[in-house]
Amino acid sequence: MAKNIKLVKSLIGRKQDQIATAQSLGLKKVGDVTTQPDNEQTNGKIKKISHLVEVTEA
Repeated sequence: MAKNIKLVKSLIGRKQDQIATAQSLGLKKVGDVTTQPDNEQTNGKIKKISHLVEVTEA
């Protein structure tokens, strides 16, 4: 199964590691959507920036 991840809050003023995590998922600006595999690495990244993203099942 895959997950659709949408950036819903800005990265401006966030910690550098949160910005790097979002960029590693392919999210650069508000409204960007990416599809990622449902695995432990992706789930860890989502957990780290859960307050910035919206996740749905693909």
